[in-house]
Amino acid sequence: MSQPTIYDDVQIADLRGEPLDLDRFRGTATLVVNVASRCGLTPQYAVLEQIHARYADRGFTVLGVPCNQFGGQEPGSAEEISEFCSATYGVTFPMTEKVEVNGDGRHPLYQGLTTEPDAEGYAGDIRWNFEKFLVGPDGVVRARFGPKTQPDAPEVTAAIEAALPA
Repeated sequence: MSQPTIYDDVQIADLRGEPLDLDRFRGTATLVVNVASRCGLTPQYAVLEQIHARYADRGFTVLGVPCNQFGGQEPGSAEEISEFCSATYGVTFPMTEKVEVNGDGRHPLYQGLTTEPDAEGYAGDIRWNFEKFLVGPDGVVRARFGPKTQPDAPEVTAAIEAALPA
């Protein structure tokens, strides 16, 4: 039996409320990040946009997933989130609807992602905004990085480069 992927029966909408077919990411390396606009880690948006631009032509994308479960740091509407990300950080990478990443209302996307351990062996609930999951072109999680790990940290860029499609 093959390992489950993020493409398997996961339904999610984009920030505009339109269905976002995760299958569009098949064949690319994708960094899935739960994001928030009013967090001390929010400046990571700029770095996420930089790595998105750096690797986009090599089969890579960032996928931002807004979440308001950590200190109420993503209270805005979809329109407010979109405007903030665009105007403040020039975000061009795709963004999903706002979802829950922990608890009984955990979105199915995160039900699969949270089983992946990070380099220290931690698996389970998302700890804070800006936790990162690198998904390979096959849809299987390749790595997990904590919230404070910068998106352009050497271990992240090495993992991205190793996961890029051939």
